[in-house]
Amino acid sequence: MEPFPDLSGHTILQVAPELSAGGVERTVLEVTEAIVEAGGRALLASKGGRLEAEFKRLGGELFRMDAKSKNPLVLKANEGKLKRIIADERVSLVHARSRAPAWSAWAAAKAAGIPFVTTYHGAYSGTTGLKLKYNSVMVKGDLVIANSQWIADHVHKVHGVPWDRIVTIPRGVDLKVFDPVMIQPSRIDKVKERWGLKSDPRLVLLLPGRLTEWKGQLVAVEAMGLLAPEERAGLVLVLMGDAQGRDAYQTKIEDAVVAGHLDGQVIIAPHEADMPAAFLASEIVLAPSSRPEAFGRVAAEASAMGRPVIVTDHGGGRETVIEGVTGTRVEPGDPQALAGAIRALMTIGQSARAGMGKAGQAHVREHFSKRGLQAATLGVYKRLIA
Repeated sequence: MEPFPDLSGHTILQVAPELSAGGVERTVLEVTEAIVEAGGRALLASKGGRLEAEFKRLGGELFRMDAKSKNPLVLKANEGKLKRIIADERVSLVHARSRAPAWSAWAAAKAAGIPFVTTYHGAYSGTTGLKLKYNSVMVKGDLVIANSQWIADHVHKVHGVPWDRIVTIPRGVDLKVFDPVMIQPSRIDKVKERWGLKSDPRLVLLLPGRLTEWKGQLVAVEAMGLLAPEERAGLVLVLMGDAQGRDAYQTKIEDAVVAGHLDGQVIIAPHEADMPAAFLASEIVLAPSSRPEAFGRVAAEASAMGRPVIVTDHGGGRETVIEGVTGTRVEPGDPQALAGAIRALMTIGQSARAGMGKAGQAHVREHFSKRGLQAATLGVYKRLIA
């Protein structure tokens, strides 16, 4: 394993809205780990959240501020806070990961005359007028990191950023954590027990993700209803994720389950900390997002755990899932297509699904490792600091 670029004597300030569960937050932790290993100081300006303890365990230093707010007065106040942090902590480079705090971070870095990096984490809505102006802060970095080739193409096409300022660094999977060999059967049993499926012989279809409509939970419920009773008799669909205040949407899912006569065949489970075991507790993983995923961490992590994945055929899913090899891709928002894909993967049998899982593991290990993301990101830092 090659060492990271040396960051001794350098302080890197990341800026992100919060430290809850999500792709942005996970990447913050991974880069924090790498900065510390490379001999640097890893600072974060953020509102904080459930991952604070892990962030600090990795050696990160949290500077708390309301980094979620879009209020212009708060943004101006945050700019002042960031200027003080940069000066007091002798920050070498600022890395912004979200639009609202990026405006404050860009102004602060510019005033200090230090490098500014952005990661374009998603294809933000709006391509004209004020919304495009608001989004444009994410391409003001001296270098712009795109977390998939699809995002890189979007940045170039929508914002006109030249290719020599775009660096494509796919999100990474921690191959030490997401390794089936490392998972004791007791961990899988505990996950299934939390789902209320202890000793349940049915095969699990798992859809992980916060409960929000674009993640496709309603499409998955409808797809279950389209399977013949004898087809779904041996299946259970687990929708695993928190509502995060979207109680009306959770109620909508529950109503759809009742209307489809799917009681006992669809389970809504809370966020699960032990994701490697959750993937092994399932047979097939679903990621039927109606909006394009910038990368699709669920698909990559599930593949690393040897599970075939069904994703929607757009966005980063086209890079994480190889059609017919590591899983399959379906049209967005099409429950009939999703039902057909579930039926097809069940029909081919366990042995063929295991073969898809093995192919998925190889694909992830070659293209989407955490170590690769860390090394490439630190390479960007070193290049700009130098």
